[in-house]
Amino acid sequence: MLMLSTILSGIALAAANAAPQEKAPLAVRSQEEVQRLFDGAVSADDATGAHRFAFDGLMGGALPLAALKGRAVLVVNTASECGFTPQYEGLQALYDERAGDGLVVIGVPSNDFGGQEPGSAKEIAKFCAVNYGVTFPMAAKSDVTGGDAHPFYQWAVETLGAGATPKWNFHKILIGTDGEAVAAFPSSVRPNDPKLKAAIDGALKKF
Repeated sequence: MLMLSTILSGIALAAANAAPQEKAPLAVRSQEEVQRLFDGAVSADDATGAHRFAFDGLMGGALPLAALKGRAVLVVNTASECGFTPQYEGLQALYDERAGDGLVVIGVPSNDFGGQEPGSAKEIAKFCAVNYGVTFPMAAKSDVTGGDAHPFYQWAVETLGAGATPKWNFHKILIGTDGEAVAAFPSSVRPNDPKLKAAIDGALKKF
């Protein structure tokens, strides 16, 4: 029995070592764990498309999109006091469901629309955790429209056209595994919308 146990343990260890670590799920339980994943990113000097950009992390550090090379990324500008705020629940469910398939959701809090994200980073983080159990990566509060828009959003509009400009909170931009912009979706497209899910399926074909 001891020999059999030793053999089985060896097989399990070999299987674990053989697993492609770069495609391990990013569904983790805290923003601190998320940040550690981004902190281990390689240089983005030769990156293209969205992989050239980085967001500041909500609780510090940076979220370089180059760390997500090979994954599909859904970037969503969020707010805590909006009629669309309950979409946080759907975004978390989508992340839990598809992270193992290669999807990462990134929330980008913004106060651009109706002053509906007035809180500090700590207040935003607490609101998301307490009310919706959010564990997907959250960026620092950013401008997403106009001349001061984060460079990622400026690039998205240049690439996809006017439809990539957020008109309100919870607008969504889907990035493919190669870092190229795939599509943009207005706030009214919920996380479980068949159109969005079909686009995510297509983006994940290369994962």
